[in-house]
Amino acid sequence: MVALCLTWGAQQVAIKAIAGALDPLMQVALRSAIAACFVWVFGRVITRDPWLPNLWCRSGMIVGLLFAAEFLCIAQGLRWTTASHMAVFLYTAPLFAAIGLHVRLPEERLGVRQWIGVGISFAGIAVTFLAGGENSISQTGFTQGLLGDAMGLLAGAAWGLTTVVVRSSKLSDAPASQTLYYQLMGAALVLLPLAMLDGRGSFPAFSGIVWTSMIFQTLAVSFVSYLIWFWMLRHYLAARLGIMAFMTPLFGVLLGIWLLDEAVSDEFIAGAFLSLAGLLMVNVSSRAKRPMPQPRLAPQPGEFR
Repeated sequence: MVALCLTWGAQQVAIKAIAGALDPLMQVALRSAIAACFVWVFGRVITRDPWLPNLWCRSGMIVGLLFAAEFLCIAQGLRWTTASHMAVFLYTAPLFAAIGLHVRLPEERLGVRQWIGVGISFAGIAVTFLAGGENSISQTGFTQGLLGDAMGLLAGAAWGLTTVVVRSSKLSDAPASQTLYYQLMGAALVLLPLAMLDGRGSFPAFSGIVWTSMIFQTLAVSFVSYLIWFWMLRHYLAARLGIMAFMTPLFGVLLGIWLLDEAVSDEFIAGAFLSLAGLLMVNVSSRAKRPMPQPRLAPQPGEFR
């Protein structure tokens, strides 16, 4: 589980590290398309999972579009904000998932303690937003930083909504490979044309670091880590795994500081921990007496990727 969290935390760093050589939008489009092919072969040829019929035209399409929206926001947001900030805002997904499931499913109702956790988490988000622009040299840098952070928050919301759709549709009974394939293929079909139309489809001479980052993103993150996560959910207590998955944004911040020399203010760190504390209040008590909903069937600690 620690290895998975480290892998997911490094995802934003891997995208940001080669953004100057290969546009982030093209990165996520390519990795989604390739990983979708791997997942299809794994699920249909190797493990022969019993995929449910007639899901693509409704719930499958919805989770595909949400997955595309999530990574569109990540790709755009990383142009203006740091990988450390993106790691924190992206992993607000369980918060949005908890609120959405509260509305959709009676058994997922939040109690008073969970709502207090929601309030604390949103307070932490507000603090991180205010801290995000303190060190900006110019008003332009400040505005772009806030815009990038907002895109990270929207990505977290899209991720959380994916969990809601999976849990409240027939996808909750589908094999993990089927749902993951819908998400990856949906992202590829939406993001590849967008990248090409936006003039981001040029392919520079791939250097060693670009190849390393793309192989890591495609195989380690989008393919292997997701399948391991789903396997673990079937063999270990989902609630405990979900709690441990909150290590992911902490790894993301530390890796951003270490590998990309990113600077984070004390106020941002305080806001991030406040947000995580609220998320823990929502998830620990709400998951303690029942199995945790499977991550977006695309990871989350309520859906961690």
